[in-house]
Amino acid sequence: MSKATLYSLPGSHPAVSVKLMLDYKGIEYKTIDLMPLVHKGVVRAAGFPGTTVPALKFNGEKLQGSVDIARALDRIVPEPPLLPADAEARKQVLIAEAFGEAELQHAVRQILWNAVRRRPKSIATFLEGSSLPLPPKVAAYTSGPIIWGEYKVNDSTDENVRNNLAALPEWLDRMDAWVADGTLGGETPNAADFQIATSIRLAMTLEDLRPFIAERPIGQAAVKTCPDYAGDVPPALPAEWLAPLG
Repeated sequence: MSKATLYSLPGSHPAVSVKLMLDYKGIEYKTIDLMPLVHKGVVRAAGFPGTTVPALKFNGEKLQGSVDIARALDRIVPEPPLLPADAEARKQVLIAEAFGEAELQHAVRQILWNAVRRRPKSIATFLEGSSLPLPPKVAAYTSGPIIWGEYKVNDSTDENVRNNLAALPEWLDRMDAWVADGTLGGETPNAADFQIATSIRLAMTLEDLRPFIAERPIGQAAVKTCPDYAGDVPPALPAEWLAPLG
């Protein structure tokens, strides 16, 4: 079976999810890190139907999106599985995975780009371990157009970010409950662990959010699943936006 090729962006939480799944299954892969925004044309030129990352070439297939990739990996390399064999446990993992992909993933992305726009030099901290041939200092001083573009593309408006922050306490309670019932954070990681842990770890790169997450069950479970995550954004968001978390 051929080595996999993963197209990624530095700091992309869905791409880190796929890396964790590939590692879990023992699949060899190489990562091609791309520049934000520029990646859309590169991914399409590489033969993928869409323009998003993570994009994976593996076993003669071109796969995109962390959930679709998870299903394909279980099909191509069944062991170890990403979904439990027990029907009820499997149902709960799929519910949690869907929440992580459909709600949490983009909300955290919106919060991040709003904060990075306020602290533009912090973008360089996400390059740690990246294969991009771009020194962090250069990235920090030339990233204005990329930050603005990602802010716009992701609709990271103040209103959306405030709404996401207001929803975050209920989401954290929900994820803590999943840790308590074993859906997340169990002895054997599953697709929902890989999907959700990376979004939580990205949220924890924001100093504004880290104190509200790190000691919670979901924060500890996320670190267990994803011990290393590059990035550090100094306090950036208005205090009144963070009030619901208190």
